[in-house]
Amino acid sequence: MSIEFNQEGLSTKEVIDRIERGERNVPIKPLTRSYNKIFKDNICTLFNLINIIIATLIIYTGSYKNLLFLGVLISNVSIGIFQEVRAKKSIDKLSLLNQSKITVIRDNQKSKINQHDLVKDDLMVINRGSQICADGVVVKTDGIEVDESQLTGESDPILKTVDSKVMSGSYVISGMAYVKVVNVGEESYSSKIAMEAKKEKDINSQLIKTLKQIIKGLAFFIVPIGIALFLSKSTSGINTNEVILGVSAAMIGMIPEGLILITSIALAVEVINLSKKKVLVKTMGSIENLARVDLLCLDKTGTITDGNIKLVDIITCEDFEIDKLKEGISTLVENLEENATSKALKVELPSPKSWKTINRVQFSSARKWSGVTFENEGSYIMGAPEFVFEKISPSIQSIIDEATNKGERVLVFAHSNDPIVDNEFPKGRKLIGISIMEDTIRPEAANTLNYFKKQGVAIKIISGDNPKTVSQIAKRAGVDNSDKYIDMSSISDNDDLKNYTSKYEIFGRVSPEQKKELVKIFKDEGHTVGMTGDGVNDILALKESDCSIVMAEGSDAAKGVSDFVLLDSNFDSMIGVVMGGRRVVNNIQQVASQYLMKTVYSIILAIIFIFMKGSYPFHPIQLMPITSLGVGIPSFFLAFRPNYSQIKENLLLNISIPALTSGICAVFYIMIISVVGNMLNFNESVISTLCVLLTGSVCFTSLWHISKPIDKKIGFMIITLVTLFVLTIVLFRNIFSFVNIINLKMMILYIPLILSVIPIYKFIRKVVTYIVMKYVKYKHELKQNKKS
Repeated sequence: MSIEFNQEGLSTKEVIDRIERGERNVPIKPLTRSYNKIFKDNICTLFNLINIIIATLIIYTGSYKNLLFLGVLISNVSIGIFQEVRAKKSIDKLSLLNQSKITVIRDNQKSKINQHDLVKDDLMVINRGSQICADGVVVKTDGIEVDESQLTGESDPILKTVDSKVMSGSYVISGMAYVKVVNVGEESYSSKIAMEAKKEKDINSQLIKTLKQIIKGLAFFIVPIGIALFLSKSTSGINTNEVILGVSAAMIGMIPEGLILITSIALAVEVINLSKKKVLVKTMGSIENLARVDLLCLDKTGTITDGNIKLVDIITCEDFEIDKLKEGISTLVENLEENATSKALKVELPSPKSWKTINRVQFSSARKWSGVTFENEGSYIMGAPEFVFEKISPSIQSIIDEATNKGERVLVFAHSNDPIVDNEFPKGRKLIGISIMEDTIRPEAANTLNYFKKQGVAIKIISGDNPKTVSQIAKRAGVDNSDKYIDMSSISDNDDLKNYTSKYEIFGRVSPEQKKELVKIFKDEGHTVGMTGDGVNDILALKESDCSIVMAEGSDAAKGVSDFVLLDSNFDSMIGVVMGGRRVVNNIQQVASQYLMKTVYSIILAIIFIFMKGSYPFHPIQLMPITSLGVGIPSFFLAFRPNYSQIKENLLLNISIPALTSGICAVFYIMIISVVGNMLNFNESVISTLCVLLTGSVCFTSLWHISKPIDKKIGFMIITLVTLFVLTIVLFRNIFSFVNIINLKMMILYIPLILSVIPIYKFIRKVVTYIVMKYVKYKHELKQNKKS
């Protein structure tokens, strides 16, 4: 039984009634986090909880000045919330610009509305490239085929007939249909799947994952070590308040305060910067992914070319009259879905005839042809030459070859007196003409491709068009080895595509499934793969890639699965995205070691002082000059400086070597001060002051090392911070519980030690690098042995 529907669509009053009943297509999962979640995620963290417990214990001691570290904590949380809210506003604003419109019939008129304004019982009009945003039932169709791979995992096109159900989350690959909406919002199929998910998708960022992995590992150490240190010192006769302050300093030092914060802020700021350049970033982690891309797969249409096509010539065949040919083509394209090809033909062709349509087959990327059967006029077909005819006369083939060799596109037109049945070619079709068209290359394409070439990013062109045509266009755009092309339609399903990925740069006549498989093979070969596209034929490959980019002119379905949308369709914007991502990753990789240096020496010292007599050498407030001047302030400057070099792999290794070096170096000097200080009968205040002075010296040595190359601005920053550090110890010693360091007996000890920091630091770095690399080599060999 067919579903009832009103061909005039809903009235305005009926729409208002449904909105009041809550039957509106409100999305359950917006692109960005809610304000409540932003506040919650920044405030309710494990380390914040530990800091609050520490603050409570310090309050118990009555040493309120040691609570100064809470100022840094509150500042970090506030800055994190502020920047993420800024990023959210930028993304939400661009999302409105990018939001897909859906065509509906209301009050007997077609109109375009936002997806979230759709209501139950609306009459949607969907066609090729449309993302289906609500569940519905087909009430009228013109050969619509739907891809439900996002819901089922199966990418085969599904023909929908009247009364067939269509599900939200699927998209149209060919044809057109009228659909009555039956489920919206939370009741739709894709929303139910999303609500059943147990957790949100992880941020696909190697940087954030690595840092979270480090912090997760630290969480297992901090509390047990803190408890052990407290028990050790509380049973050794040391004053309880002194024990609490020492343990608090140790635990505060172990926490890499602000490490995730500075990373999130750097990414958020980059999102804001890109939004100003009309680039919509779906997830912050995708910025890093594009920066790591070493192989970029480009779809020719809409990427290298701007999607506009110009008709060059129409040639008649088989003595078919030219006027009748143009008349037939004009009427054919008038009865098919509009696309760039049909637009180009309509500009140069006469007005279409009012022939009655009997049947039609809309274009799809898999078929490569479309056609219409007219009453008393037979069937007209248009498509790619090799897909419409197995053999073409040598004279016509030479014309086709000449055009494709110049980078022009060729379509053939066929006629048959027989009808099209079951989406199959009619019998007795004959070639009646060919059209020659040319694409317009984006003016910025050559510059962008040249940039990626210089950056060591390999380029592969993957297109559904004729490989010869694609090859010539790629050559004009400056793609290297553009003469190495292959026609993928000649590859059988049994062939292993791995045999072709390294041999060719241009892949023509590629099916959507082959595009996906090629991307998968590139990934399996160890590449980080970026994919650009604009149509439904690119969706499978876009989803398979590590990072996907779509122009604003692309189909709704393609934009729906992409990581980036270039809202001004400017291919050149990709350079800015890559440079921004590299700046974030390279700079955070450098500053992360400064945060972890403090963690390294705090953990080692805490373990040593569990077994060693005497108090822990720091109070919480004494760490402030090191934390602020040696880590926090310079990290903000370094995180945003220009740094566009290629990203070094093995992020954990690159962070751990400088962190271990400076951490071990700091422990080395602290132990010298502790041992020698006791021998010289220095009191605990003197020892603490000298430990801060030497630890600061190591910290600034490390800062100088990670900041290379040193320019005037960075050099001035470091000199200023060192000066402020010394002035803090000298002028504000009472606030930070320091003693006067202008003392001959003390100077005889600390001046030679400070002068030795640089050579000792370099020596320890060599030793640490040697040991770490030996360990990495051992782990690699162990892994290889297991494989063999």
